[in-house]
Amino acid sequence: MSDPRLPRHLAAPEPGWTHSTDVVVAGSGIAGLSAALHARAAGHAVTVVTKVNVADGSTRWAQGGIAAALDPADSPAEHLADTLAAGVGLCDEAAVRVLVEEGPGRLHELIERGAVFDTDPDGGLALTREGGHHRNRIVHAGGDATGAEVQRALEEAVARDPGITLVEHALVLDLLGGADGRAAGVSLHVLGEGSPDGIGAVLARAVVLATGGMGQVFSATTNPAVSTGDGVGLALRAGAVVTDLEFVQFHPTALWLGTASRGQQPLVSEAVRGEGAVLVDAAGKPFMQGVHELADLAPRDVVAKAILRVMQAEGLDHVWLDARGLGPALLERRFPSILARCRQAGVDPVTEPIPVVPAAHYASGGVRTDLHGRTSLPGLYACGEVACTGVHGANRLASNSLLEGLVFAGRIGADLARELPAQAEPVPAQVETGLVDPAGREELARQMSAGAGVIRTDTSLHAAALALAAARTEAVEPRPEAWDATNLHTVSTALVAAAARREETRGCHWREDFPDRDDERWHGHLLAALGIDGVLTETYQAAG
Repeated sequence: MSDPRLPRHLAAPEPGWTHSTDVVVAGSGIAGLSAALHARAAGHAVTVVTKVNVADGSTRWAQGGIAAALDPADSPAEHLADTLAAGVGLCDEAAVRVLVEEGPGRLHELIERGAVFDTDPDGGLALTREGGHHRNRIVHAGGDATGAEVQRALEEAVARDPGITLVEHALVLDLLGGADGRAAGVSLHVLGEGSPDGIGAVLARAVVLATGGMGQVFSATTNPAVSTGDGVGLALRAGAVVTDLEFVQFHPTALWLGTASRGQQPLVSEAVRGEGAVLVDAAGKPFMQGVHELADLAPRDVVAKAILRVMQAEGLDHVWLDARGLGPALLERRFPSILARCRQAGVDPVTEPIPVVPAAHYASGGVRTDLHGRTSLPGLYACGEVACTGVHGANRLASNSLLEGLVFAGRIGADLARELPAQAEPVPAQVETGLVDPAGREELARQMSAGAGVIRTDTSLHAAALALAAARTEAVEPRPEAWDATNLHTVSTALVAAAARREETRGCHWREDFPDRDDERWHGHLLAALGIDGVLTETYQAAG
């Protein structure tokens, strides 16, 4: 495949207004709002900009919970071991150690901010289990509404702080940089702000990316509509290093709504299997026994692959999750949201198995950071799904994502408290190269699902790369739909390039033409960056 050329800046009118702050945070989920609160605790003025409404990101959709070693029978060391096992040799052990050791404290900090979690009969935190965990260590709220409760608590905490300015309907476009290369703020589009076209600039001494994932790259995903890879696209255009983009986790159990269903798909939480539900084939026979020691609670990549194998062998569009054995009372108490959504789709989990299928769920890779959330560009930080801290490796362990947002947001706040240089003067951006026509977005998502989805081959990835190359940037009218399409095209191109280069199967990267894990050649990471000419280059770095 030829080297793809990608835009270094998004075509947009000149900013018609400016706003100054100490720290600008792009994103308003658990990572973004936590980072904002920690930056405030460090004494800085903070502006949070978010793409649509404050609660429209992925956090509120999280059903399962937050993983933390809280049970006396559990330990951070055991949580570490489970995380490393799920990551299939590519986790940064130092980052995982930070996650599991600081996690319990950050969770209690979240409780102090007002989050209310489910309790057991003795009044302690109720703990459950999900895939890949050998202990009950998942804290949950409202049965299966953990994300909604976390989002509520953080929104209220932010609203109480007069030092945090929240700007909604704000699509971040590009990073503003000083002459020394340091982040100096962001350009963005805000509906109805400042001028008719809404383009402006937030000048800041530090920028925190917390924009979430890139699930809308694919035709079917559990991610909300706002998950279009904006943060990774921005980082690449700015020259920052991204890594591990080939490791996209497909959640094994999205509710199957038919072959024509596109966009965000309802999630059926892994916690349902944690309570005893089992995956079955067309004959109602459980099929995870013997596949992995944890059976239905195996790591997500193992379960997703097992489901695909059953679908291929039996010519099915989906398999089934049988939760009838849990009983009506438990289902109503633990999973009220899932029950309601299934019934809305015409399926009653109390009396019949739930049709499920894998769907794109979580990007384990992203903008590369160190243990303090710092990217390769000075003054630019990242946390949450947009970041690659190293804790997930080749496959994220269930319920480590919300925990990662809490822990590394806190670390970013601590780093901002140590030093925050003076505001840099932004230098003019380079000439843009155009935008991707949004009219082709649905076809690109279809090509990505077919070529770079759960199962990948050299042939399928080559077809996806050709489709992406055909969707070159052109003179398209600058508008939100075109900026979204361009971000999706940029991250798709980087993802396909990495997936084509990694000739092995590891974690959630499944190459059918290279079915085995290859530690001799591929025990390491693919780092990608855009040159000033817009050429995407990749560097292999052996795992430490």
